[in-house]
Amino acid sequence: MASQSQGLDPFDLAILRELQRDSTRSIEDLAALVNLSRNACWRRIKLLEEAGVIRARVALVEASKVNAGLTVLIRIRTSQHSAKWAEAFRDTVRALPEIVGAYRTSGEVDYILRARVPDVAAYDRLYQRLIARVDMVDVAASFVMEEIKDTTEVPLGYA
Repeated sequence: MASQSQGLDPFDLAILRELQRDSTRSIEDLAALVNLSRNACWRRIKLLEEAGVIRARVALVEASKVNAGLTVLIRIRTSQHSAKWAEAFRDTVRALPEIVGAYRTSGEVDYILRARVPDVAAYDRLYQRLIARVDMVDVAASFVMEEIKDTTEVPLGYA
């Protein structure tokens, strides 16, 4: 792996691209795909993990198969911007398993949350738990009608 300041070399990028598509491939198959020896490929993966470039290798679960097929985008505005409030908000968001993404944003909305639930009633229960734990000025939700693109692949063209 090239140094952090130099960026990733083409072999690193090829490994990352293939692992993002399917991390269950054998090291032999992966090495063949990226034109490296088995040992060289394994060493590069270990270096990428140690450098924090690869955070984890996980299984992607089909949400509809585990009764969490409704995606909800929740927009939050708050009048409080203290460190204490922000910490309470982060702790609350991290404690609610239905919330699968949380982002502090610029503009009129302070936070956007992404949640996975079975239905609107389950979202309402999540909403009630959320507002019971943290004061907010406004909470608005949009229910996703169609997922046009949903990927975990990070674009590598900037590396």
